[in-house]
Amino acid sequence: MKSVLLPLFVALFVAAPLSARATALDDPLACNESAHRFIADLAAQQLIDPAPNRVESNSINAFSPAKGADLTAYGFSVVAIVGYEKDDPMFRTGDGEPVAQSAYGAVVFGGTEKVQAAVTQAGSTAIVHHVAPFVTAIFCKRN
Repeated sequence: MKSVLLPLFVALFVAAPLSARATALDDPLACNESAHRFIADLAAQQLIDPAPNRVESNSINAFSPAKGADLTAYGFSVVAIVGYEKDDPMFRTGDGEPVAQSAYGAVVFGGTEKVQAAVTQAGSTAIVHHVAPFVTAIFCKRN
């Protein structure tokens, strides 16, 4: 019995990543759309939780990837999606000055220099910010 279950477990473990909904965010992170469209599209595809799990004082809303969603940005795994658009009910407002009229992006696992190189090579105008060791934000904003 044990010898039958082990191969089944291994097969399920190996196949699990293949069944995840993999989505690359490279095109929207070229910074050619609004925060509303970026967040609304991801929510409509059920790739993120549509309710922000955190709102910063600068009004940046943080959204968690949906369970089973495999989001990438320029080859790096996405750990959070961020966004804000002024006067848009999709977003909550923080208690400080908003970062921009419209801003959005992705927080990824990856060193800042490697993420910057990938963003630059792709021709994106996104801003790359160091967040923590091996955690970097890729950010688009319009004033």
